[in-house]
Amino acid sequence: MDRNLALEVARATEAAALAAARFIGKGDVAEADRAACEAMRKALNSIAMDGKVVVGEGERGASDLLYEGEIVGSGSGPQVDVALDALEGALICAMGGPNALSCIALAERGRLLRCPNTYMDKVACGPAGVGVIDLDRSPTDNLKALAEAKKVYVEDLRVAILDRPRHEKLIREVRRAGAAIKLLSAGDLSAAVATTHPESDIDILLGVGGAHQGILASAAIRSSGGEMQCRFAPRNEDEAERCLAAGIFDLKHRYTLEELAGDNVMFAATGVTTGDYLKGVRFFSGGAYTHSVVMRSKTRTVRFINAIHHFDFKPEY
Repeated sequence: MDRNLALEVARATEAAALAAARFIGKGDVAEADRAACEAMRKALNSIAMDGKVVVGEGERGASDLLYEGEIVGSGSGPQVDVALDALEGALICAMGGPNALSCIALAERGRLLRCPNTYMDKVACGPAGVGVIDLDRSPTDNLKALAEAKKVYVEDLRVAILDRPRHEKLIREVRRAGAAIKLLSAGDLSAAVATTHPESDIDILLGVGGAHQGILASAAIRSSGGEMQCRFAPRNEDEAERCLAAGIFDLKHRYTLEELAGDNVMFAATGVTTGDYLKGVRFFSGGAYTHSVVMRSKTRTVRFINAIHHFDFKPEY
Protein backbone atom coordinates (compact mmCIF):
# COMPACT_ATOMS: atom_id res chain seq x y z
CA MET A 1 0.00 0.00 0.00
CA ASP A 2 1.28 3.43 -0.91
CA ARG A 3 2.13 5.60 2.09
CA ASN A 4 0.01 8.44 0.74
CA LEU A 5 -3.06 6.25 1.07
CA ALA A 6 -3.10 6.78 4.83
CA LEU A 7 -3.18 10.55 4.36
CA GLU A 8 -5.97 10.24 1.81
CA VAL A 9 -7.99 8.15 4.25
CA ALA A 10 -7.54 10.86 6.88
CA ARG A 11 -9.58 13.13 4.62
CA ALA A 12 -12.45 10.66 5.00
CA THR A 13 -12.25 10.68 8.80
CA GLU A 14 -12.09 14.48 8.75
CA ALA A 15 -15.21 14.60 6.57
CA ALA A 16 -17.11 12.25 8.89
CA ALA A 17 -16.02 14.14 11.99
CA LEU A 18 -17.05 17.50 10.56
CA ALA A 19 -20.47 16.13 9.61
CA ALA A 20 -21.04 14.46 12.99
CA ALA A 21 -19.88 17.51 14.94
CA ARG A 22 -22.97 19.42 13.80
CA PHE A 23 -24.95 17.10 16.08
CA ILE A 24 -22.82 17.29 19.24
CA GLY A 25 -25.08 17.64 22.27
CA LYS A 26 -28.31 17.67 20.26
CA GLY A 27 -29.56 14.29 21.42
CA ASP A 28 -30.10 12.78 17.96
CA VAL A 29 -27.96 9.63 17.82
CA ALA A 30 -29.33 8.34 14.50
CA GLU A 31 -28.82 11.59 12.60
CA ALA A 32 -25.32 12.11 13.96
CA ASP A 33 -24.35 8.60 12.86
CA ARG A 34 -26.00 8.89 9.46
CA ALA A 35 -24.37 12.24 8.71
CA ALA A 36 -20.95 10.79 9.55
CA CYS A 37 -21.56 7.69 7.40
CA GLU A 38 -22.71 9.68 4.37
CA ALA A 39 -19.71 12.02 4.54
CA MET A 40 -17.23 9.18 5.03
CA ARG A 41 -18.64 7.12 2.20
CA LYS A 42 -18.50 10.05 -0.22
CA ALA A 43 -14.90 10.79 0.71
CA LEU A 44 -13.81 7.14 0.56
CA ASN A 45 -15.24 6.69 -2.92
CA SER A 46 -12.96 9.43 -4.23
CA ILE A 47 -9.80 7.56 -3.13
CA ALA A 48 -7.84 5.46 -5.62
CA MET A 49 -8.24 2.04 -4.03
CA ASP A 50 -10.29 -1.13 -4.33
CA GLY A 51 -11.52 -1.39 -0.76
CA LYS A 52 -13.77 -3.98 0.84
CA VAL A 53 -15.46 -3.14 4.15
CA VAL A 54 -14.80 -5.97 6.62
CA VAL A 55 -15.76 -4.05 9.77
CA GLY A 56 -18.47 -1.52 9.12
CA GLU A 57 -21.78 -0.11 10.21
CA GLY A 58 -23.58 -3.45 10.13
CA GLU A 59 -24.49 -6.34 7.89
CA ARG A 60 -25.86 -5.79 4.42
CA GLY A 61 -29.59 -5.28 4.71
CA ALA A 62 -29.35 -4.06 8.28
CA SER A 63 -27.39 -1.02 7.13
CA ASP A 64 -27.51 0.81 3.80
CA LEU A 65 -24.29 2.77 4.38
CA LEU A 66 -20.80 1.32 4.76
CA TYR A 67 -22.13 -2.17 5.43
CA GLU A 68 -19.85 -5.17 5.70
CA GLY A 69 -18.96 -6.38 2.22
CA GLU A 70 -19.53 -3.01 0.56
CA ILE A 71 -16.90 -2.00 -2.00
CA VAL A 72 -15.49 1.48 -1.45
CA GLY A 73 -12.96 3.56 -3.34
CA SER A 74 -12.64 4.41 -7.02
CA GLY A 75 -12.07 0.76 -7.97
CA SER A 76 -8.53 1.38 -9.15
CA GLY A 77 -5.47 1.06 -6.96
CA PRO A 78 -4.51 -1.45 -4.26
CA GLN A 79 -6.91 -4.10 -3.00
CA VAL A 80 -7.40 -3.44 0.70
CA ASP A 81 -9.56 -4.47 3.61
CA VAL A 82 -11.28 -1.57 5.32
CA ALA A 83 -12.36 -1.46 8.95
CA LEU A 84 -14.21 1.68 9.93
CA ASP A 85 -16.45 3.41 12.37
CA ALA A 86 -17.75 6.65 10.94
CA LEU A 87 -18.80 7.75 14.42
CA GLU A 88 -17.38 5.72 17.28
CA GLY A 89 -19.43 6.91 20.23
CA ALA A 90 -22.58 8.11 18.49
CA LEU A 91 -24.43 8.30 21.80
CA ILE A 92 -21.70 10.27 23.54
CA CYS A 93 -21.56 12.64 20.55
CA ALA A 94 -25.30 13.20 20.79
CA MET A 95 -25.00 13.75 24.54
CA GLY A 96 -21.93 15.99 24.21
CA GLY A 97 -19.59 13.61 26.03
CA PRO A 98 -15.88 12.91 25.46
CA ASN A 99 -14.03 10.45 23.20
CA ALA A 100 -16.28 10.40 20.12
CA LEU A 101 -14.20 10.00 16.98
CA SER A 102 -14.19 8.85 13.38
CA CYS A 103 -11.69 6.19 12.37
CA ILE A 104 -10.56 3.91 9.54
CA ALA A 105 -8.03 1.08 9.39
CA LEU A 106 -6.62 -0.32 6.15
CA ALA A 107 -4.78 -3.59 5.57
CA GLU A 108 -3.77 -5.72 2.65
CA ARG A 109 -6.65 -7.97 1.60
CA GLY A 110 -7.25 -10.72 4.14
CA ARG A 111 -5.03 -9.23 6.85
CA LEU A 112 -7.65 -7.97 9.31
CA LEU A 113 -9.40 -10.46 11.59
CA ARG A 114 -12.97 -11.10 10.48
CA CYS A 115 -15.30 -11.10 13.43
CA PRO A 116 -19.00 -10.79 14.17
CA ASN A 117 -20.52 -7.89 16.04
CA THR A 118 -19.99 -9.24 19.53
CA TYR A 119 -17.69 -8.52 22.47
CA MET A 120 -14.05 -9.15 23.36
CA ASP A 121 -12.07 -9.29 26.57
CA LYS A 122 -9.14 -6.94 25.94
CA VAL A 123 -5.82 -5.85 27.32
CA ALA A 124 -3.99 -3.03 25.55
CA CYS A 125 -1.03 -0.83 26.35
CA GLY A 126 1.87 1.03 24.81
CA PRO A 127 5.32 -0.21 23.78
CA ALA A 128 6.40 -0.86 27.38
CA GLY A 129 3.93 -3.74 27.51
CA VAL A 130 5.31 -5.68 24.53
CA GLY A 131 6.25 -9.15 25.74
CA VAL A 132 5.12 -8.17 29.24
CA ILE A 133 1.32 -8.28 29.47
CA ASP A 134 -0.64 -11.48 28.95
CA LEU A 135 -4.43 -11.86 28.80
CA ASP A 136 -4.10 -15.28 30.47
CA ARG A 137 -2.62 -13.66 33.59
CA SER A 138 -4.63 -11.93 36.28
CA PRO A 139 -5.12 -8.16 36.14
CA THR A 140 -2.97 -7.85 39.27
CA ASP A 141 -0.10 -9.76 37.69
CA ASN A 142 -0.34 -7.68 34.52
CA LEU A 143 -0.26 -4.45 36.50
CA LYS A 144 2.80 -5.58 38.48
CA ALA A 145 4.59 -6.64 35.28
CA LEU A 146 3.77 -3.40 33.47
CA ALA A 147 4.85 -1.29 36.45
CA GLU A 148 8.16 -3.13 36.55
CA ALA A 149 8.66 -2.64 32.79
CA LYS A 150 7.91 1.08 33.10
CA LYS A 151 10.07 1.36 36.24
CA VAL A 152 7.24 2.81 38.29
CA TYR A 153 5.05 1.63 41.17
CA VAL A 154 1.69 -0.05 40.51
CA GLU A 155 0.20 2.93 42.36
CA ASP A 156 1.52 5.16 39.57
CA LEU A 157 -0.44 3.33 36.87
CA ARG A 158 -3.80 4.49 35.55
CA VAL A 159 -6.15 1.86 34.13
CA ALA A 160 -8.99 2.58 31.69
CA ILE A 161 -12.07 0.41 32.22
CA LEU A 162 -15.56 0.78 30.79
CA ASP A 163 -18.03 1.67 33.54
CA ARG A 164 -20.28 -1.38 33.26
CA PRO A 165 -21.78 -3.81 35.82
CA ARG A 166 -19.80 -6.65 34.21
CA HIS A 167 -16.59 -4.99 35.41
CA GLU A 168 -17.40 -4.76 39.12
CA LYS A 169 -15.03 -7.63 40.02
CA LEU A 170 -12.28 -6.25 37.75
CA ILE A 171 -12.58 -2.78 39.27
CA ARG A 172 -12.32 -4.16 42.80
CA GLU A 173 -9.20 -6.16 41.91
CA VAL A 174 -7.47 -3.23 40.21
CA ARG A 175 -8.13 -1.00 43.21
CA ARG A 176 -6.89 -3.69 45.60
CA ALA A 177 -3.69 -3.85 43.54
CA GLY A 178 -3.26 -0.12 44.17
CA ALA A 179 -3.66 1.28 40.64
CA ALA A 180 -5.87 4.25 39.77
CA ILE A 181 -8.84 3.76 37.46
CA LYS A 182 -10.28 5.98 34.77
CA LEU A 183 -13.88 4.82 34.32
CA LEU A 184 -15.16 5.28 30.78
CA SER A 185 -18.80 5.97 30.08
CA ALA A 186 -18.14 4.78 26.52
CA GLY A 187 -15.38 4.90 23.94
CA ASP A 188 -12.85 2.20 24.85
CA LEU A 189 -11.31 2.52 21.36
CA SER A 190 -9.97 6.00 22.09
CA ALA A 191 -8.66 4.86 25.46
CA ALA A 192 -6.94 1.81 23.96
CA VAL A 193 -5.12 3.96 21.39
CA ALA A 194 -4.27 6.55 24.06
CA THR A 195 -2.17 3.97 25.92
CA THR A 196 0.44 4.29 23.15
CA HIS A 197 0.80 8.06 23.50
CA PRO A 198 3.53 9.19 25.93
CA GLU A 199 1.54 12.27 26.93
CA SER A 200 -1.59 10.29 27.77
CA ASP A 201 -2.55 9.62 31.37
CA ILE A 202 -3.76 6.10 30.52
CA ASP A 203 -1.23 3.28 30.92
CA ILE A 204 -3.36 0.23 30.16
CA LEU A 205 -6.88 -0.72 29.06
CA LEU A 206 -8.59 -3.72 30.65
CA GLY A 207 -12.02 -5.29 30.30
CA VAL A 208 -14.71 -6.34 27.88
CA GLY A 209 -15.78 -4.11 24.99
CA GLY A 210 -16.95 -4.24 21.40
CA ALA A 211 -15.11 -6.64 19.09
CA HIS A 212 -15.23 -4.27 16.12
CA GLN A 213 -13.66 -1.53 18.22
CA GLY A 214 -11.02 -4.07 19.19
CA ILE A 215 -10.06 -4.66 15.56
CA LEU A 216 -9.79 -0.93 14.90
CA ALA A 217 -7.74 -0.38 18.04
CA SER A 218 -5.42 -3.25 17.12
CA ALA A 219 -4.53 -1.56 13.82
CA ALA A 220 -3.59 1.64 15.65
CA ILE A 221 -1.65 -0.16 18.36
CA ARG A 222 0.16 -2.30 15.77
CA SER A 223 1.11 0.87 13.92
CA SER A 224 2.46 2.57 17.02
CA GLY A 225 4.41 -0.37 18.44
CA GLY A 226 2.14 -1.16 21.39
CA GLU A 227 0.67 -4.43 22.63
CA MET A 228 -2.85 -5.83 22.56
CA GLN A 229 -4.43 -9.22 23.16
CA CYS A 230 -8.10 -10.17 22.91
CA ARG A 231 -10.45 -13.09 23.45
CA PHE A 232 -14.04 -13.31 22.24
CA ALA A 233 -16.54 -12.85 25.07
CA PRO A 234 -20.08 -13.24 23.67
CA ARG A 235 -22.68 -12.02 26.13
CA ASN A 236 -25.40 -14.49 25.24
CA GLU A 237 -26.26 -17.51 23.11
CA ASP A 238 -27.13 -15.39 20.08
CA GLU A 239 -23.69 -13.77 20.06
CA ALA A 240 -22.03 -17.16 20.59
CA GLU A 241 -23.89 -18.48 17.55
CA ARG A 242 -22.67 -15.50 15.52
CA CYS A 243 -19.11 -16.46 16.41
CA LEU A 244 -19.72 -20.05 15.28
CA ALA A 245 -21.30 -18.83 12.03
CA ALA A 246 -18.17 -16.73 11.42
CA GLY A 247 -15.96 -19.80 11.83
CA ILE A 248 -14.80 -18.95 15.35
CA PHE A 249 -15.03 -22.27 17.18
CA ASP A 250 -12.55 -21.80 20.01
CA LEU A 251 -13.88 -19.02 22.22
CA LYS A 252 -10.98 -19.52 24.63
CA HIS A 253 -8.39 -18.65 22.00
CA ARG A 254 -6.23 -15.65 22.89
CA TYR A 255 -5.69 -13.51 19.79
CA THR A 256 -2.32 -11.82 19.53
CA LEU A 257 -1.81 -8.43 17.94
CA GLU A 258 -0.39 -10.14 14.84
CA GLU A 259 -3.61 -12.17 14.47
CA LEU A 260 -5.83 -9.13 14.92
CA ALA A 261 -4.06 -6.88 12.41
CA GLY A 262 -1.58 -7.80 9.67
CA ASP A 263 1.97 -6.61 9.31
CA ASN A 264 1.18 -3.77 6.90
CA VAL A 265 -1.67 -1.72 8.27
CA MET A 266 -2.64 1.93 8.34
CA PHE A 267 -4.87 3.81 10.73
CA ALA A 268 -6.43 7.25 10.64
CA ALA A 269 -8.77 8.96 13.08
CA THR A 270 -10.25 12.40 13.66
CA GLY A 271 -11.71 13.61 16.94
CA VAL A 272 -15.37 14.57 17.02
CA THR A 273 -15.49 15.47 20.70
CA THR A 274 -12.35 16.01 22.76
CA GLY A 275 -11.12 12.84 24.43
CA ASP A 276 -8.15 10.92 25.77
CA TYR A 277 -6.30 10.96 22.46
CA LEU A 278 -7.67 13.60 20.09
CA LYS A 279 -9.22 17.05 20.34
CA GLY A 280 -12.73 17.52 19.02
CA VAL A 281 -14.01 19.61 16.12
CA ARG A 282 -14.19 23.34 16.84
CA PHE A 283 -16.22 25.53 14.52
CA PHE A 284 -15.51 29.16 13.73
CA SER A 285 -17.25 31.54 11.36
CA GLY A 286 -16.93 29.96 7.93
CA GLY A 287 -14.89 26.94 8.95
CA ALA A 288 -13.62 24.52 11.57
CA TYR A 289 -10.53 23.08 13.20
CA THR A 290 -9.95 19.33 13.29
CA HIS A 291 -7.37 17.18 15.07
CA SER A 292 -6.39 13.87 13.44
CA VAL A 293 -3.81 11.13 13.65
CA VAL A 294 -2.36 9.03 10.83
CA MET A 295 -0.27 5.90 11.47
CA ARG A 296 1.60 3.27 9.43
CA SER A 297 2.81 -0.02 10.88
CA LYS A 298 5.51 -0.38 8.21
CA THR A 299 7.44 2.62 9.51
CA ARG A 300 5.69 3.15 12.87
CA THR A 301 5.24 6.76 11.85
CA VAL A 302 2.59 8.58 13.87
CA ARG A 303 1.51 11.95 12.50
CA PHE A 304 -0.83 14.33 14.28
CA ILE A 305 -2.61 16.75 11.95
CA ASN A 306 -4.12 20.03 13.07
CA ALA A 307 -6.22 21.14 10.12
CA ILE A 308 -8.05 24.40 9.42
CA HIS A 309 -11.01 24.00 7.07
CA HIS A 310 -12.46 27.01 5.23
CA PHE A 311 -15.87 26.07 3.89
CA ASP A 312 -15.90 28.83 1.24
CA PHE A 313 -12.97 27.10 -0.46
CA LYS A 314 -13.59 23.52 0.62
CA PRO A 315 -17.31 22.81 0.97
CA GLU A 316 -18.37 21.12 4.19
CA TYR A 317 -19.20 17.45 3.64
